[in-house]
Amino acid sequence: MIKSKKEFRKIITVMLMVAFTSALLLTIVYHTTKGPIQKAQDKMIAESIIKVISTPYDNDPFAEKIEIRQGRNLFALYPARLDGYVTSIIMKSKSTKGFGGDIDILVGFLMDGSISGYKVVKHKETPGLGSKVDEDTFKKNIIGKNPADPLFKVKQDGGEVDAVTGATISSRAIIDAVKKAYKGYLKFNAVKIDE
Repeated sequence: MIKSKKEFRKIITVMLMVAFTSALLLTIVYHTTKGPIQKAQDKMIAESIIKVISTPYDNDPFAEKIEIRQGRNLFALYPARLDGYVTSIIMKSKSTKGFGGDIDILVGFLMDGSISGYKVVKHKETPGLGSKVDEDTFKKNIIGKNPADPLFKVKQDGGEVDAVTGATISSRAIIDAVKKAYKGYLKFNAVKIDE
């Protein structure tokens, strides 16, 4: 038990010093690791962009990043160009409907709106089950399709896309993320046409 005000003040002073020191250390660690973490994330995105581009290009799409707002969604857009003309567009998108939480993807679109590829860049899906949405077996159901097609949904919802067995929720989340990316793609295309 605390016997005097002096002892009480001493305890408060020690607690404040510990809190201040902890906050200072956390701030130092955050600022020390922030740059390397961002650099690693940028490298992973740049490498993933290359995997979803199916057209020839002579620029660095990552270096030409554009941000587009569509409603409450903010999309990162990476244009692939050949001789100055956009040949395909890569959109970063997210679905909050994954079984394990958010799923972030990069989706490549050809200029006709069809999907040239996609790469899951972040997810919390079940390993060996929901994580299969990033495998070629499932991707072949998506690549070449246009998200504007009313049948661009999983078969369980009346569409043409075969869901990953046992991972229908994860499959739906990929479709959701692709459709969101497509809305950003349409906004980009509308801006380019109006110019």
